[in-house]
Amino acid sequence: MKPANHSLSVSEFLLLGLSEQQKQQPLLFGTFLSMYLTTVVGNVAIILAISSEPRLHTPMYFFLANFSLTDLCLSSTAVPRMLLNIQAHRHTVSYAGCLSQIYFFLGFIGLDVFLLAVMAHDRFVAVCHPLHYALVVRPRRCVLLVAMPLVLAHSCSLTHTLLLARLSFCTQNIIPHFFCELLPLLTLSCSSTYANRCVLRFWGGALTILIPLLIIISYIRTVAAIVRVPSASGRWKAFSTCGSHLSAVCLFCVSAVGVYFIPSAADSAGKDRIAAVMYAVVTPMQNPFFYSLRNKDVKSALGRLLSGRALPCP
Repeated sequence: MKPANHSLSVSEFLLLGLSEQQKQQPLLFGTFLSMYLTTVVGNVAIILAISSEPRLHTPMYFFLANFSLTDLCLSSTAVPRMLLNIQAHRHTVSYAGCLSQIYFFLGFIGLDVFLLAVMAHDRFVAVCHPLHYALVVRPRRCVLLVAMPLVLAHSCSLTHTLLLARLSFCTQNIIPHFFCELLPLLTLSCSSTYANRCVLRFWGGALTILIPLLIIISYIRTVAAIVRVPSASGRWKAFSTCGSHLSAVCLFCVSAVGVYFIPSAADSAGKDRIAAVMYAVVTPMQNPFFYSLRNKDVKSALGRLLSGRALPCP
């Protein structure tokens, strides 16, 4: 006779947060609340400035508005829940809530990377093939270039979530993190995670190595074309625009490669939390500054938006 299985099914998980020290909780709450509000204000301001300024109704700024919206959604998947947990002194999350958070977090992370690739492609065509730009980047194609990454990213996220839902979780339910993330949950599972880890290696390698590498190669070719521009003002404008995009790409690459692929003496749980803070909090907060402070058109539109003035439609 086979022995009975007395393992218990986990109905909720306990999130340890960024720190278990009670004295640090008010500081963490204030810091992350400030960072989240900065993220919301910055990204919403860019979206409103682009939508209210007729001169910015171009493919480049259409992609930028969608990128800002994705950053806002990405940060909102993790930070508000963490702030609520700190304020309510309750660090548990239901099984269904945990899976939902993982689905949206992975979906918006993937969409962020794909949109960076789309923006790099847009700049490459604009600089290297300016005569064909209007033909290549048509309005309908712009919508398609946002819709396809959206479907692809959320299909990837759904695959991870469905594979995660088939796993069994026994008595261990402590997640050393401030929100539900895929890797800690795979570690807690008491069933085989082989299929999950195969899919994770494939998509993780594509999102953190292959696509950023293609983006960087695209920008190298773009910069090579910019150098040959005869006008100094034209070179500066092109460098300023591409520099904003490249700053966002470099921040993503450094946080992904530096945390996940470079060996560290710190514990793996600590590295995971640092990576999540970079992805979910720091990057979405800094991107609006990259695009608003380095772009005269966006700064002008923000100024008119704050002063309540708008340019008339041509």
